[in-house]
Amino acid sequence: MLASLSERGQQVPIVVVGEHIVVDGFKRLRAISKLQQDTVVAVSWSLDEQGALLLGRVMRTGDEDALEQGWLLSELRDRFGMSLAEMAQRFDKSESWASRRLALVMDLPHEVQEHVRAGALSAYAAMKFLVPLARANREDCVQLAAELARHRLSTRQVGAVYAAWVSGDEAERAQLLEDSMLFLRALAEAKAPDPMPKSAVEILVTDLGAICGLAHRAHRRVRDGAARGLLPSAHADVQRMLRAAKGTAEQLFIRCDKELELARSSDTVGDPPPA
Repeated sequence: MLASLSERGQQVPIVVVGEHIVVDGFKRLRAISKLQQDTVVAVSWSLDEQGALLLGRVMRTGDEDALEQGWLLSELRDRFGMSLAEMAQRFDKSESWASRRLALVMDLPHEVQEHVRAGALSAYAAMKFLVPLARANREDCVQLAAELARHRLSTRQVGAVYAAWVSGDEAERAQLLEDSMLFLRALAEAKAPDPMPKSAVEILVTDLGAICGLAHRAHRRVRDGAARGLLPSAHADVQRMLRAAKGTAEQLFIRCDKELELARSSDTVGDPPPA
């Protein structure tokens, strides 16, 4: 703005009412003062100050952010005594809309407002989560907001961190201040859906593969001499487990052969005879 005013001069007039009370164009006025210019182009509205502020806001609809709206509402409340209901009616909004924006500028510490102004924190997240925290403990709010702004978290992520803060103890809060992203990653992993459950056939194949691997390993141990020179008690243990394994394996083989034969027979029912 300074460069533009210096090169091209003032292009847009400021707005004043009454005895030259500025209601729009404060930045232009400050820039002109810094350039040490002693005149400024202004347009005067035939309105009182309250009406001019309201009209200026209507003309800027869509261009101002929640903080700017909050400062305007604060001005209307403090200087002109407007109630929440009156402000809500003037702006065609709800009283909660006015209350939340007032809270942004009245309850949030200046440091947190700067994060919102810079876009590192969304105004909605600040209103919903950081305003209650600021009312409870301003120092905690400033510290947590700095960590949240560092990662530019979404509103959903801010809500998750805030919930953990409220329910956490001193040590857990310290961890959140140190690295909130670590908590969010752990939370995401905990909420990740379980992998697709295996079918009965897949589980059977896995079990048979495990049996095959165990049998191969046991065979290698016997081949390498693990069964030689056993004490009587150990010799009896090996024979007992060998008989049990053999019996169980034989039952498995007999059952599998039978079930596979039945499955093969049911698959070929109705098939045309071979040529």
